[in-house]
Formats: sequence, C-alpha cells, structure tokens
Amino acid sequence: MGEGLSGWHKTTTAQLIKDEILKIGDGYRAKNDELVADGLPFARAGNINAGFHFDDADCLPLHYKNIVGDKVSMAGDTVFTSKGSVGRIAYVSQRTVQFIYSPQLCFWRSLNNKKVLPRFLYFWMHHKEFLEQVEAVKGQTDMADYVNLADQRKMKITLPTLPEQNAIANILSSLDDKIDLLHRQNKTLESMAETLFRQWFIEEAQKEWEERPLSSIADFLNGLACQKYPPQNGIEKLPVLKIKELSSGITELSDWATSRVKPASVVEFGDVIFAWSASLMVKVWDGERCVLNQHLFKVISADFPKWFYLMWCKHHLAEFISISSAHATTMGHIKRGDLDAAMVIVPSEHELKEMTKIMAPILDRQIANAKQIKSLEKLRDTLLPKLMSGEVRVDA
Repeated sequence: MGEGLSGWHKTTTAQLIKDEILKIGDGYRAKNDELVADGLPFARAGNINAGFHFDDADCLPLHYKNIVGDKVSMAGDTVFTSKGSVGRIAYVSQRTVQFIYSPQLCFWRSLNNKKVLPRFLYFWMHHKEFLEQVEAVKGQTDMADYVNLADQRKMKITLPTLPEQNAIANILSSLDDKIDLLHRQNKTLESMAETLFRQWFIEEAQKEWEERPLSSIADFLNGLACQKYPPQNGIEKLPVLKIKELSSGITELSDWATSRVKPASVVEFGDVIFAWSASLMVKVWDGERCVLNQHLFKVISADFPKWFYLMWCKHHLAEFISISSAHATTMGHIKRGDLDAAMVIVPSEHELKEMTKIMAPILDRQIANAKQIKSLEKLRDTLLPKLMSGEVRVDA
C-alpha cells in the first residue's frame, strides 16, 4: 500500500499473512465432556481482563496440546476477544501459563520478528488504527458484537521500521512492566494483610475481646439517586460512581452529576466503597474524584482505623453474597439488618493500636501503589497514540 512517514510502511494484514509474517487464528471448539478440572486452562473472554485470570477457568487435558494444533498459546501472542465482550487485549509473556484458546478469542502471532515485533503488535492493537476498524465491523450481526476472522485478516496496518518498532515497544513496555510490578506488589501486600487478619481474629482471637455488629464500627453511607442531581453547568460537575465503574473505572460513558452535593456523597481516592446490590464487592477506590450513586456505601469511621473496618467488610463478603443470592425474585442485595447481624471482634484499645502499627502501613502502601499505577497508565495512554501515529518519533 506504500510509504507514509519516512520509513513507515502501510500494508494490510492480508498481505502480511500471505507473506508468512503474521498469523491470525481463533480458538478450539471444545465439547462440554472434554472439559476437566485440571490441565491446560481453556481461555474464554471472561478470563481476559487486564491480563489473564485462570483461577476459575475450565481446563482441557494436557495431551490436548497435541490435538488442537496452533490453538495453544505461545509467548509473544496478542490475544483479542472477538465475541461478546469485544476488544479486550492481552499479551502472552514468558510468565503466562500456557493455555488453549476458545472460539471467543483470536490470537495475532508474528511469524517473522524481523518484520513485525510481537510487543509492537500488541501496542498497535491499542491504537485507533486498529480500534476504529474493530468498531466499524463489530456490530454487523443482529446478535452480540462479533469481529470475524475474515475482517481481521483484511485490516490496514502501518508499520514503522524495525528499529522504531523496537524503540516504541521498549518505551511502552517499560511503563507496562512497572505497572505490572506494582500490581504484583499489591497482591502480595493484600495477601499479607489477609494472613495477619486471619491469624489475629480467627485463629488466635482472645476470649475477652468484645463482639459487636459490623454496623457499629463504621458508618455505611448510602449513595444518591444521581439522576436527581444533574450538572448545572460544564464546570461544577463530577463523574458518577456506579457498580459498573467500581469494577472497570470511570470512562467516557460514565454519567455526570453536579459537584454541589453533600461532602459525604463525594468519593475520594482511597475511600472504602461497598457495593451492596447486584455484584457485591468491597474495594478501596482507586479512581478520580466522583459522586457516589445509590446501591453503594461509602464506609467511614471516626473510631476505628480504615484497615480494621475494610478487613471486616471483606471477611463478611462471602456471607453477604450468599444472602444476596437468596433473593431470587429480585435483584440480589443485602439490607442494613444484615450489617447488624454480621459480628466483628474488637480487641482492646492498646492491642488495636499495636495492630495498626503493622496494618496501616500495608494499606497505605497499597493505596500509594494504586495512585502510582494510575499515573503511569495515564502517561502510557498519552504516549501511545503519539508514538503510534508518528507525532512523536523516537531514536531507533
């Protein structure tokens, strides 16, 4: 298709496939009776979300590696969810456990690293040149969004020179690697906190410690019906935090509300948020300043440290989910009475202070890491389109 920027080559995935530079494939159509509890994870769209998550994945027997052909993951693959939840993208690194692709996924695999660097390909698939082509074809059926193989195999793609591909990939990878390190640190810190909590309050709880309702150690402040608080102008407004945003963050699709609401209804970075309806969860908010919507509690306390009521909320979460699931005829939820019935153990004031000396720094480090992650993600997301378009050129 010719040259664009100096040394940059415009081509198509069809040409790259013909030249045996690129392979785009889909997954194995497994039957239910082939699935087992242990083996190679059978990756579906739900297992791809900001990386790979196989804890609850079905598996195929290990010998299927010899049956499914090239539908087994390889380091360097870029994974694209092509059905239903279209547009999730993940990179198969050397650390990623090997898995088998399902038909909900497609893989893009460089067959010639001297023409297309795998890591560059991954970042290119986050750029508008790819995303706009996905958007143009994903709604062609009357059913769920779907980007078929034929459409993927005839997309336009702009390739910088190999040295520039390498430089671009190195810059963006260094940011991604730092983000990944901070995420892994936070998982370790979370595990440490859970271990200490279980040791103190489950395994070694003292008989003389006071038993109290969960509702007595913190205030559970319900959110607003934010549709009743629309922005009055384009300046005094904040995004609305709903259950969807609690899972995936504030996006351009999020609603807005006036910022002229009571301070208790405003959520700041580091606040503890408890979704008590639909998808129950407890999370330390790691996004921007926003307004709390109904079906969410902001949990605060004047008497107890944040780590203490956070850990007790998490401790009772499985129980609350069970209660919510029992409401079969309505949207699952819990009531304030369930907070009253959930019991916690409160140590002496001195013991709580000693525990806080250990637990508070762990939580503070997690929050600081989360803030750094957001900063690095913003930098990466700002740089990526500039690098991919050639607006910013890098020394090769």
